[in-house]
Amino acid sequence: MLAFYTQDMWWWKQRIHVSWNIALACAGFVGGVALSLVVRSTFFWGCMGAFVAIACIMYGRVLTLPLLLLGCLVVGLSYGSAHLGERGVYDEMIGRVLNVKGRVREDPSKAASGSTSLQLDTVMINGVAMPGSVFMSVRSVPGVKRGDIVEGTGEAKAGFANFPISFSLTKLDGVGRSRYGDVGRVVRDWFADKVRVVIPEPQASLGIGFLTGQKSALPSDVADSLKVAGLTHIVVASGYNLTILVRLARKVLLRVSKFLSAVSSSFMILAFVAITGLSPSMTRAGLVSGMSLLSWYYGHAFHPFVLLPVAAAITTALQPSYVWGDLGWQLSFSAFAGVMVVAPLIQAYFFGRAPPGVFRQILGETVAAHLVTIPVIALCFGVISNVAIIANLLVVPLVPLAMLLTFICGMGVVIGAPFISVVATPTSWLLEYMVGVARFVSEIPWAQSELGLPPVVWGLYVLVLCGVCCWMWRGSHYSFRGGAEGGVI
Repeated sequence: MLAFYTQDMWWWKQRIHVSWNIALACAGFVGGVALSLVVRSTFFWGCMGAFVAIACIMYGRVLTLPLLLLGCLVVGLSYGSAHLGERGVYDEMIGRVLNVKGRVREDPSKAASGSTSLQLDTVMINGVAMPGSVFMSVRSVPGVKRGDIVEGTGEAKAGFANFPISFSLTKLDGVGRSRYGDVGRVVRDWFADKVRVVIPEPQASLGIGFLTGQKSALPSDVADSLKVAGLTHIVVASGYNLTILVRLARKVLLRVSKFLSAVSSSFMILAFVAITGLSPSMTRAGLVSGMSLLSWYYGHAFHPFVLLPVAAAITTALQPSYVWGDLGWQLSFSAFAGVMVVAPLIQAYFFGRAPPGVFRQILGETVAAHLVTIPVIALCFGVISNVAIIANLLVVPLVPLAMLLTFICGMGVVIGAPFISVVATPTSWLLEYMVGVARFVSEIPWAQSELGLPPVVWGLYVLVLCGVCCWMWRGSHYSFRGGAEGGVI
């Protein structure tokens, strides 16, 4: 009786592992930054929240978890409020004609109207350095690349998503190269030119997209087909592409040395991030890959419910605007949560402890990611893809082979290997098949559905999905330990 009283009646005095305290603290911080859009806080209250959070982590018991969450929520509110205060300088600029200068952060993208969209950081407006990044829409200007310094004049308009201000159809006054240039982009474009020597378009751009995450080189019709088919994730810089490369580097050298395997995988992560650029999804993927690799080297594995909030908090601290409206960041983390949490539960509940094969794993991960990202996509675009699962099953299993063959073709041209056409021909066939699948499924009349539902409905959808996950967890008794080693990171 006394044992029962001690274990069950005083459960709130039990100690909590520090990793769970950190995970809850990170979740509270991200939530606070998100809420700073509607609730503001000061630096003083942020310091008080930090003091409470540190005390709760040091005490480390169940009783202090609500206080820990509240303290970190206040810290996030203070941090987000400070950054929003800095962005407030843009408010008085709306409607004025200004001179804008900045570095192109990501590959330029072309709109259907023919204009080119640029995202600029290290911004200067009328010669004054400004915080954050801005959006600029210009008439098609050939030669503008990621890492270039552009300068233009245009009318400032209200911002959107994570951009505090935008400039539409700006007249460019000059385009130049930054002092050190974007070495990763230069290497990528150089290798892409080699691939195009032996592989025709649009197959070459698709293969390059697999290897480097360069989506902007795809023809507009192919890009639209991939979007409708739910296949965009395989050609943008994401965790899927990086997972394939890191696992390959790790497995090839593991027999030689675990240290050498870890070093080569780390180099692969850094090289891939340098080539693709620090987009929100790539920042998340590179961070998670590095954390997972580090834990693997020391014989541990991150629990998904620890890895998710920690990665989200780090990226949010680096760029708070990701939380406020960056679709790439939101989709990346929601899909990551689907693959790391929902997919394993589906496998364990319906198929037991038997490890899934390639087909079953891809099916489970695709369904899970689709279920979790539906609210984000529907609220942003008002439509969802009905053919994403079919298209992914037909294409995704062949992506690693397509990446390998595309790389061989590019390297064959670099070293002048004879008979490279022997590899280039089947590579072109494989890539043409993938393009054909995307075009075929995207042309099906019911390929997309409009879902103009209010946010409250999607809030209920998330609650139901969480309830179903709890039901599957209780029914399968699945342990998430080691979850970061499986699936797409």
